[in-house]
Amino acid sequence: MITSNQNSKIKLVRALLGRAKERREAQAFVVEGVRLFEEAVKSKWEIKFVLYDEGLSERGRLQVEDLRLKGVDVEEVSASVMQSISETEAPQGVLAVLQDFQLPIPTTLDFVLIPDQIRDPGNLGTLLRSAVATGVQAVLIPPETTDVFAPKVMRAGMGAHFKIPIRIMGWDEIGQLAKSLQVWIADMDGASCWESDLKQPIALVIGSEANGASEAARKLAGGKISLPMLGEVESLNAGVAGSALMFEALRQRSGR
Repeated sequence: MITSNQNSKIKLVRALLGRAKERREAQAFVVEGVRLFEEAVKSKWEIKFVLYDEGLSERGRLQVEDLRLKGVDVEEVSASVMQSISETEAPQGVLAVLQDFQLPIPTTLDFVLIPDQIRDPGNLGTLLRSAVATGVQAVLIPPETTDVFAPKVMRAGMGAHFKIPIRIMGWDEIGQLAKSLQVWIADMDGASCWESDLKQPIALVIGSEANGASEAARKLAGGKISLPMLGEVESLNAGVAGSALMFEALRQRSGR
């Protein structure tokens, strides 16, 4: 049992949870909690090691023991050590360090999401979940967007990271991938999404609530779309607005 915060695994977990630079250099990230842990196992993601404590539920213990039998590096830690590295107020007793792995992007793209300058982890995680739910084929993460593998984004994504290709890239690369797509920017001054053709191959740019889309995104875009609203609301949360637009695209495409 690991009882020291100076243990090398504990130090690695703390570094991966704390800094995007560490995650990039190690090409690894952390998932915490039974639900996320189960999603990672179900998706057959490469697990570097698993840490658990005595408070882990029976449901979680079954997963842990199954992995141990398969040769995965599994170690018990004291409750105090788990509490010290946990990102939540009430740890569920399990976390795992996963190897970063990129799901393949389809050769022919038809529906892409670009969260541009989204800095709120909850919004980014929500957009990822909605992207999976609406059939988005890839999520392209440009500069100035918060780290997609940050702990709060992982929790908000609820397993979406394991189900959709996600790429962190510069605008030149994004432009190359999106060159055959109609790039729409979500904007209050845009045309109504109900009257815009979202059945064609598209890339949907969701800018930050504070500043909107970046200049680089605007240079790439071919048009702007908005959500019709009845109430006197200045703007919508980026996660809500982006999700509504993706579901409108799904609605249109369902009948094509």
